[in-house]
Amino acid sequence: MRLYFILPILLVFITMPFNQSIKAQAAPPEPMCSLKGLVMAEGEPLPFATVSINNTTLGSATDLEGSFEFEYIPEGEFTVKAQAMGYKPVEKIVTFKNGKLQNINFTLETDVLGLEQVVVTADRNERKRTEASVIVNTLTPRLLENSQSVSVGEGLNFVPGLRLENNCQNCGFTQVRMNGMDGAHSQVLINNRAIFSNLAGVYGLELIPASMIERIEVVRGGGSALYGSNAVAGTINLITKDPMSNAYDISTQYSSVGAGTDGKTAGDYTLNMNTTIVSEDKKTGLALFGFYRDKDPYDANDDGFSEIAKIENLTFGGRLNHRIDYRNKITLDFIRVNEERRGGNMFESPNHQADISEAVDHKITTAAVTYERFIGTGSLWSVYGSTQNVDRASYYGAEQSLKDYGQTDGLTYNLGTQYKSDFGDNSIVTGIELVNDVLEDQKLGYPDYEKPIYGEDGTRIEGFEHVPNTTITDQKKSVYGVFAQYDRQIGKVKASLGARFDRYEITDLDHKEGNNSGNVLSPRVNVLWDVMPALQWRVSYSQGYRAPQVFDEDLHIETSGSRKVIHANAPDLKQETSHSYMTSFDFNKKAGAWNLGFLAEGFYTKLDDAFASTPEFDEETQVTTYIRSNANNGATVQGVNLEATASPNNKIYLKAGYTNQRSTYGDAQELGEKDFLRTPNDYGFFSIDYDVVPKLCLIATGTYTGKMKIAYYGENFKPEDNIIEDEEGVRGAVRTTPTFFDLGLKAEYEFKLAGLPFKAFGGVKNIFNSYQSDFDEGINRDPAYMYGPTNPRTVYFGLKLSNIF
Repeated sequence: MRLYFILPILLVFITMPFNQSIKAQAAPPEPMCSLKGLVMAEGEPLPFATVSINNTTLGSATDLEGSFEFEYIPEGEFTVKAQAMGYKPVEKIVTFKNGKLQNINFTLETDVLGLEQVVVTADRNERKRTEASVIVNTLTPRLLENSQSVSVGEGLNFVPGLRLENNCQNCGFTQVRMNGMDGAHSQVLINNRAIFSNLAGVYGLELIPASMIERIEVVRGGGSALYGSNAVAGTINLITKDPMSNAYDISTQYSSVGAGTDGKTAGDYTLNMNTTIVSEDKKTGLALFGFYRDKDPYDANDDGFSEIAKIENLTFGGRLNHRIDYRNKITLDFIRVNEERRGGNMFESPNHQADISEAVDHKITTAAVTYERFIGTGSLWSVYGSTQNVDRASYYGAEQSLKDYGQTDGLTYNLGTQYKSDFGDNSIVTGIELVNDVLEDQKLGYPDYEKPIYGEDGTRIEGFEHVPNTTITDQKKSVYGVFAQYDRQIGKVKASLGARFDRYEITDLDHKEGNNSGNVLSPRVNVLWDVMPALQWRVSYSQGYRAPQVFDEDLHIETSGSRKVIHANAPDLKQETSHSYMTSFDFNKKAGAWNLGFLAEGFYTKLDDAFASTPEFDEETQVTTYIRSNANNGATVQGVNLEATASPNNKIYLKAGYTNQRSTYGDAQELGEKDFLRTPNDYGFFSIDYDVVPKLCLIATGTYTGKMKIAYYGENFKPEDNIIEDEEGVRGAVRTTPTFFDLGLKAEYEFKLAGLPFKAFGGVKNIFNSYQSDFDEGINRDPAYMYGPTNPRTVYFGLKLSNIF
């Protein structure tokens, strides 16, 4: 697999010659109308801006001189729009006459606060952020670069209410908590489609490289009315790059993890590639991306076992757009992830020869096709299908165990159709979806010659015993859904009323104990009031649910020399139902040279039949099983998200966020606690970049993590621990963690070498090494006892070649 890092380089240099001019293969249609012009911003030509004609498939991007031109426009009156990331879009009405060339220029104004950007996740419809019925936070490539986020998950730390955490000292099982709820409460979408399966979700957001993302849209609050099961805390939509221009970039980075921390370091090397190619007639566009990562394991406390897993990742894929005509378009997407990760010790030996090894080998293939047809002057009909196949080989074992190899296979597909229409100040979105998820998890039997036979008295008997494969999970989940949302504008007030009806069927193909089905109606009501041009007030109620299925964490096993920890559903587990209430004030104003923005958002979620887990210990097998059941008196999650943005000029931009919240069960749960464990009551972030001169930028980023309660089940108890032992024999204690502040500094400089545009960058993450200091040690450690920032002090540097700086 190490040779695969050559692939991204080859893709770039194979396609670079074509970026200058791509000849159309098919004969062009008869000449119709043509359009050309120039897009300017701040007195300079604006390259790579998008110029499109509303409610058609027609569009193009400006070249390096800010010019654009495209043909085959039908006769009639159309609205032409020019837009670019970081600028306010401009629309002009143009009348096209057959065989005539129209020349039109645009001047765009900087959109420092991102108010005019188009978002789709809030309502399954394209809208300006200020017109969306709920707040949508957008993570742009710029912010991902500022924070030097290698994976999508790392970048989500810079959204209010979100926090990435590492849950396993061995393999680095991560999840993103939103508004105080764990990862299984959030729905992850890829290009608006719910195909991020339970199996992929175990390590999910760390598998996806940040370089392939055009933007990430985050909607906090219940989204089940539009997106179905699990969209309880919110929705994370990963939107990949769309080919609109001939462009390329390639970058490489090396990081030294643990630099300056008692001499212990680990290397982390990454290589990224992106290129887009557009045909001369602007009908066909192809975007390609590639990513390679080789990360060494890191041992923070020098006990011979890793705290950060070894990772080798190769991801590649692309998006192909073809415009059939000015009303019809088809899009194909493909993503392939190959990742191997391993934690524990003795990394050069087979897994079963290590004292501890947690290892997974992912092969994830995602494909999608979407057909879109524009109708009339404000309607769009789409039909889509997407699928994700996960092939995962695993090992979760200790003390040279041969019986802990596993194989997990999952197939998810999503089929649906959607219709949206704008008429006057009103709009409607409606659709039908089928989501199907098949999951099979097996423990692999080991060969006859590996397991000797012993008699009842313990004496060795001649011959060897065959251990067959054991099916742990064989589950099929089908969800049939229909949804609709109606928006009505009355003066300064916009009201949205939506609902989704789901029929879910869960079939346990092996044990038959997990068979379950249900009918769920998820309503949603939102009100947006433009109090004044600079201030919007929103209030909403939404209902959501989680079906009693196998979840992400059920497919991860915490392993040590003394015990194993697994998760399972109680036979009588019922669906969890949520009632979410939110209100927010969003203020944005330009005062002189200053651009100022402030968001205050309050949230309250009541979870009926909330899922809660309690440990049960089997002394014979030394396995602890966390049984997921319904808490008698449910749970509540409440708090406030704050976000501020400020820019005194075009050289400095500051963004900061802070969350204060509380998550509690109605009755005491694990270790007698009502509070959600591993959930800090406050956390936040900031990012500031300063363009010192046009080619030099200095950047500072930081994240704050407040105190939280966390369970400890190891053997190295502290004198101050209040040790609790239940009737099952499980001994544990609840500890309170310290606070952390992870500060990073970065510098980047643009220059040309041999006529090619480059950017050099370097910096330090977690400068003060604000990192956990009391990791559990040795073979009998508690690997789940992990908290705080995901990395210690890390020094990095890199180089990027691109024609889109």
